[in-house]
Amino acid sequence: MFHRIGRTVVRHPVWTIVAWVIAAVAIIATAPSLPSNSDESSFLPSSYESIKAMDLQEKAFPSAFTPAAIVLYERADHGKLTAADKADVAKITKELGQKKIGEVQKVVDGSPSKDGKYQTALVQMDKKSAGQPKQADAAKALRKDSTALAKGTALKVQVGGQAAQGLDSQEASKTSDALALVGSLLIIIITLSIIFRSPLIAVMPLILLLGVVFTVSNALIADATKIFGLQANSSVSALLIVVVLGVGTDYFLFLMFRYRERLRAGDEPKEAMINSVTRVGEAIASAAGAVIIAFCALALSTLGFLAQLGPALAILVAVTLVAGLTLFPAICSLIPPRALFWPGKKWNQEPSGTRFASIGKLVGRRSGMVAIVSGLVMVLLALGTLGYKASYDLASGSIPKTKESMVVQDTLTKAFSAGAAEPANVYLTSTGNKPLTADFTAYADKLRGADGVADVKFDPKTGLNKAGTTANFTVTLKYEAASDKAIKAIGDVRTVAHDSAPPGTEAFVGGSSSVFKDINAAVNHDYRTVFPVAAVLIMLILGLLLRSVVAPWYLIASVGLGFGATLGTTVLIFGRGDGLIFLLPIIMYLFVVAIGTDYNILMIARLREEAKEGRNPREAASMALRHAGPTIGAAGLILAATFATLMLSGNAFLTQMGFAVAFGIVMAAFVMAMFFTPSLTALIGHAAWWPGHADRATPADAGHGIPGGPGEVRDGEPVDSRGH
Repeated sequence: MFHRIGRTVVRHPVWTIVAWVIAAVAIIATAPSLPSNSDESSFLPSSYESIKAMDLQEKAFPSAFTPAAIVLYERADHGKLTAADKADVAKITKELGQKKIGEVQKVVDGSPSKDGKYQTALVQMDKKSAGQPKQADAAKALRKDSTALAKGTALKVQVGGQAAQGLDSQEASKTSDALALVGSLLIIIITLSIIFRSPLIAVMPLILLLGVVFTVSNALIADATKIFGLQANSSVSALLIVVVLGVGTDYFLFLMFRYRERLRAGDEPKEAMINSVTRVGEAIASAAGAVIIAFCALALSTLGFLAQLGPALAILVAVTLVAGLTLFPAICSLIPPRALFWPGKKWNQEPSGTRFASIGKLVGRRSGMVAIVSGLVMVLLALGTLGYKASYDLASGSIPKTKESMVVQDTLTKAFSAGAAEPANVYLTSTGNKPLTADFTAYADKLRGADGVADVKFDPKTGLNKAGTTANFTVTLKYEAASDKAIKAIGDVRTVAHDSAPPGTEAFVGGSSSVFKDINAAVNHDYRTVFPVAAVLIMLILGLLLRSVVAPWYLIASVGLGFGATLGTTVLIFGRGDGLIFLLPIIMYLFVVAIGTDYNILMIARLREEAKEGRNPREAASMALRHAGPTIGAAGLILAATFATLMLSGNAFLTQMGFAVAFGIVMAAFVMAMFFTPSLTALIGHAAWWPGHADRATPADAGHGIPGGPGEVRDGEPVDSRGH
């Protein structure tokens, strides 16, 4: 199949390029815009209690005041507010309400801090636009107007809350996108220039990946988001840029290394490209298949963000794969090798000795020692996972701490009760739609007895809905809403609320801590489903590719060790304090498993190819490293460096992700694929391919392009080992 693909695109390159242009224009022109949402609750399904509580609140208390933004007042000199300051606060709050800012329904006075240094105002916005760009625009207007109104006073005014967090998240996302793009471009250009000594090869993949692959993928992702009702998140865009540049450059490298190798072997340019697509195509397609399946496994996630992220990345990799097998070779086949590799002069000369040849000899001669040392390194690093702790505050994790909304959040936590900024709500509702007759005071007292509760308030005037069927109890916890203690406390509140509910009623607990509690449960569910499903599907791909039931087991085990080592190292560096963003282990697992399998496939495919040439297992491992080592090393370096650019974003989530995935790729390329996998395969020998004989040449291998072997292709036809 890959021989036919290579022959078609190389013989008809212009038509291949025209087909890509027509398809790209049609897809991009008809795609909808991609929305964004950073509200954690929107990522949970309706079966969770926090979402049920939210739905009940919408029905029973449709006009309930839930502030979308918080205006924080303090003196510029950080002193206590004077009577004149308080008068200015009241005036500014009143005038903000009269500004009629879009989405803003009303602005009311909040409460002062116990130390007298702070005062707040609460801003209600249209609930229908919660989490949408409209509210971010409203927060921007609030900041501008409040600052203008405070001129001439001694006050400093800042705006926080969910709407302001949405605004800051958008701005942080733009910054991280720019940094990821610029950093990735520089890394790819410099690395490819060093490897191939050619400016054309250095810029070609960037033009194709950003100009065609990324825009087409983004359009298809927007279509999928609209059709299937998926959630979007502002952090996805920066991640997509990094993935398309990293993975796309990997596939381009796989092709160009093999193309240069075939040219050095004496093939004519078009024959060399056909041979390259024929041989590399299977490895690229299998590797991409493993990546796509790993990402598609995220569709099983109960979290909307991951359910969106998985298909988005799968679409991106699928488009990149198609481009790698068709668009890349079509364009390269139109350019003469001298022009393609210009001004390099040694592109057609085989180097006499390389570092990878030395590494190959080491692995071949000392396979047992190499396997033990590389495996032990991963096991020791994996011990760091014992200190893993999760942080569930995605909003603050995706926004730099210096942004205004984060400064306001930190100030509210310190100046007011830790849980006062985001109290929980217990809704007691009648199961028979009859007016409640319960003793509300006694019920509130029982809620106060739950561990971690600072206060419980119930106002008979505003705490009952019009029909009298639902009561709202405001529960203030002793701890910050996203902390481990608050999540544990909200579990106790739920237990008390449910057990103390009078006959004929049921209770639902809502609020941020309740949302985080449910996110915790959802993530644990994903650990039990996404991880094993992805592993099993990848093993099936490996089994089909290698026609073996032995190799997939130790290959997936090596990838699992790589994941453990990556998570352990990330915990040691970032896991102290608030812990790692809760999404990170799942994303890390999928990337490390997918990319690790990618490099393992490339190495094991080359090892099999060398074995088919009649070499024994140790010699095959040595030669596989000599030829595939440079490709995997360069690909791993570029992909790791592009992900590392996310660490420049100032975004805690992307910083942790950038380090974790970059380190995981380094482990996959330079420990697993180069040492652990080939050394184990050399030790196991022919048994690694049981029950098949994939390491032995057969007549069926004709046409596969093995250099000098029974599959070399010239003029589109297979030739024998003598070149006839």
